[in-house]
Amino acid sequence: MPPIGGIFCEERSDTMIHCYKLGGLNIVLDICSGSVHVVDEVAYDIIEMYENKSQTQILDEILAKYDHVTTEEVQECFTQIEDLKENGKLFSPDTFAPMAGTLKQKTAGVIKALCLHVAHTCNLNCSYCFASQGEYQGERAIMSFEVGKRALDFLIENSGTRRNLEVDFFGGEPLMNFDVVKQLVAYAREREKECGKNFRFTLTTNGVLIDDDVIDFANREMHNVVLSLDGRKEIHDRFRVDYAGKGSWDRIVPKFQKLVKAREGRNYYMRGTFTHANPDFLKDIEQMLSLGFTELSMEPVVCAPDSPSALTQEDLPIVLQQYEALAQLMLKRHREGKPFTFYHYMIDLKGGPCIYKRVSGCGSGTEYMAVTPWGDLYPCHQFVGEERFKLGDVFHGVSNHEIQDEFAACNVYSRPECHDCWAKLYCSGGCAANAYHATGKITGIYQYGCELFRKRMECAIMLEAAKALDE
Repeated sequence: MPPIGGIFCEERSDTMIHCYKLGGLNIVLDICSGSVHVVDEVAYDIIEMYENKSQTQILDEILAKYDHVTTEEVQECFTQIEDLKENGKLFSPDTFAPMAGTLKQKTAGVIKALCLHVAHTCNLNCSYCFASQGEYQGERAIMSFEVGKRALDFLIENSGTRRNLEVDFFGGEPLMNFDVVKQLVAYAREREKECGKNFRFTLTTNGVLIDDDVIDFANREMHNVVLSLDGRKEIHDRFRVDYAGKGSWDRIVPKFQKLVKAREGRNYYMRGTFTHANPDFLKDIEQMLSLGFTELSMEPVVCAPDSPSALTQEDLPIVLQQYEALAQLMLKRHREGKPFTFYHYMIDLKGGPCIYKRVSGCGSGTEYMAVTPWGDLYPCHQFVGEERFKLGDVFHGVSNHEIQDEFAACNVYSRPECHDCWAKLYCSGGCAANAYHATGKITGIYQYGCELFRKRMECAIMLEAAKALDE
């Protein structure tokens, strides 16, 4: 029997393995170390049984199942498994649970990113919009330069020794307040020189107001640009309409193409949303590719469970199959020299995120906050308008320490439901906002989202493993 093949990464997790077959590969994940092993059928079966049966039982079962395998080959596989165990690459112990509650204490009070809601208003009227067409259950408003300026100063003052600071211009539609966006970027560029900081800006836009001025400015100042497009024209125009009910696809696609061309096809994302109307979202991905876009994201809708747009249990098998088909398409195009990026399949098997991120998650409410047009602080954009989660404001700082402490204590080990999940150190416990809206608590879990995430991780790991084996 050939030796166990493997692709390894140097991370650790919990005492479990996850075995699955996808894309013609037999994959074994060691959750404790983060190691990824690609093995043959015999080794796959042996590893699956290894901790639950004696070596004698395993030997008997393998010899009965595979008539071409010898006792010596099985014994050699046992030896390889023991070597991997000793080297911390298989069946490795969990060393992170004891430190989970203290990891965030190391960065307490340090903020690295803000989401500036420069416009609580929008020129589209998307029916599935979680932000209520930009109003966030409140009033239409735009952020003044003074409030935005104070928000940037607040970020600098609370960033500690961090040099790189992130600012997202968000809405509603931020281009409805474009002059203030430009003023704030200019102010940040002045401050970063004197403070030893480096601002990286992101703009998220529906594209309606994109013109040459926006393109020139975005390509000069924006580290990333997120462009909202739901793929197929019939799907996009079903949801992303103006206040007269007219679809926006024909207006925005040429503008997006012009902007992306000017950016030389880099540092942007086409961000789509799939709903109950298009669980077959691979068709939307294919539409984006046909338009020349190669940096892609399709997100499951965030909406009330009783919304007509909400994904249903009947949609789930379709969506899971679409993720698998997407991975196969990506592998095919990679081999043809025509690769494209899918945001949720971006994974680094050799380095990956540090253990702090793998346990603690996105940092909402602690390292990352959203700022309303009035300067109020919330844990992230999905909590804006939920008064219970108001943290304070940019003028006086964080005053709601009880809520901030809840977010500081939020990690993958604070969720009992995550204990036996193989994907827990890939998702870090999932999105606190999705958990809250699904269960009423930020330490809950959004089970539908968990199903999608696990499938995405299986596909992403298979894709990277297949690429590595091609080399």
